[in-house]
Amino acid sequence: MKRRNITIKDLARILNISVSTVSRALRDTYDVNQETRQKVVNLANELNYKPNFNATGLAKGSTHNLGIVLPFITNYYFSTVITGIQEVAYNSGYNITLYVTNDSHQRELQILEDLTISNLDGLLICASSDSNSSEYFENIISDGVPIVFFDRVIDTIDTSKVMQDDYNGAFEAVEHLIERGYTKIAHIAGPKGLTFTEKRLNGYKEALIKNNLPITEEWIIHSEFSQESGEKDMDWLLQQNNMPDAIFAVNDRKAIGAMQSLKKHKIIIGKDIGIIGFTNDPMSSIITPGLTTIAEPAYEIGKLSCELLIKHITKTYFHAEEKILPGKLIIRESTIRS
Repeated sequence: MKRRNITIKDLARILNISVSTVSRALRDTYDVNQETRQKVVNLANELNYKPNFNATGLAKGSTHNLGIVLPFITNYYFSTVITGIQEVAYNSGYNITLYVTNDSHQRELQILEDLTISNLDGLLICASSDSNSSEYFENIISDGVPIVFFDRVIDTIDTSKVMQDDYNGAFEAVEHLIERGYTKIAHIAGPKGLTFTEKRLNGYKEALIKNNLPITEEWIIHSEFSQESGEKDMDWLLQQNNMPDAIFAVNDRKAIGAMQSLKKHKIIIGKDIGIIGFTNDPMSSIITPGLTTIAEPAYEIGKLSCELLIKHITKTYFHAEEKILPGKLIIRESTIRS
């Protein structure tokens, strides 16, 4: 019978340390102390451990291929992020391959399981809404293929991450509504469990608290990111006895859905109920009235994410970095009361 090859997981089990620590020790990275590294190297030599180059993807930058895993490619935000990634990748001699999850955790898992990482030097990942793929991401990193997260990140994984400033963007959005005279502000939020959903929710709440306005829990609605979800959320709010006079939406698509609901019910946007979104999707300036929003730096997020990934690929000693980029308030007619 053919003897099974020793793997990184075997070394980790014997030494009672994590797989990622063994992987970093074998690559002599900055964050593993010399004593641990020596134990790993000695055991690897003793057991005749041989790196699995098919698994590690020749992670020294030999393929010049990068993978991008993301929920969608059809909306403005992600297409703009991809444009930023492309500019850096192509100028640095890398090709890119897109893997689209359709915001499905099961599809995300299937993609990660089927990835031929021997053909990739690194991955840029925006996790699905209900992702619990931490173990898969960690296994890929342990096999020597670096990952950088953007937009929707996995907090528990120690690698570089690039995000917009969700908390302060939300805070600024709600303060703008308050400055315009709105005092009963609802929030149509994204799915629970996502880091940026929670940060935007926290920014919304803190702005209310700062301005001595109550937090009304029934005015906080969690649902998907689509225009249809925004319309349904607004329909529900309009059926309540205690109606809000303004809406902060987690993104522009939900805000536009809410505007469609208000038009359907003959409610004047701005005068009767103000609306503010988050993204600065091109539709926000085309729809009537124009949608006030927080513009996200999508292009810059794409560029910076790719720059960090290439540093992880090409530098032996590179500390993981977390970058948070500010948004910008764009004022249009949807928050004008007169």
